[in-house]
Amino acid sequence: MILIVVKFNVKPELADQWPEITREFTEATRAEPKNKWFEWSRSVENPNEYVLVEAFDDDGAEPHVNSDHFKKATSADGPMAQALVSTPKIISRQIEGDDWEEMGEMKIS
Repeated sequence: MILIVVKFNVKPELADQWPEITREFTEATRAEPKNKWFEWSRSVENPNEYVLVEAFDDDGAEPHVNSDHFKKATSADGPMAQALVSTPKIISRQIEGDDWEEMGEMKIS
């Protein structure tokens, strides 16, 4: 599985609109057959920062970055880029596993 975490630093005046700005891209990515999950979270420490956690089957990331919706979303003149303060920061790794697992250090019954 390929696990990707991306931090987006959004312009303060557009931070509340970020979910709508990314909606089309989010829905198209979630519909990809090799996408496992595509989840946005907003930082509790910096309300202008959104964190994207996404995962793909091992061979699913390349079709994702070559898709029309990815190219449109990441273009310099696209709505996402226009809403950002800086280039997003990314961690992308191939890892073992297929899905989320329970945390071994904490058990809730």
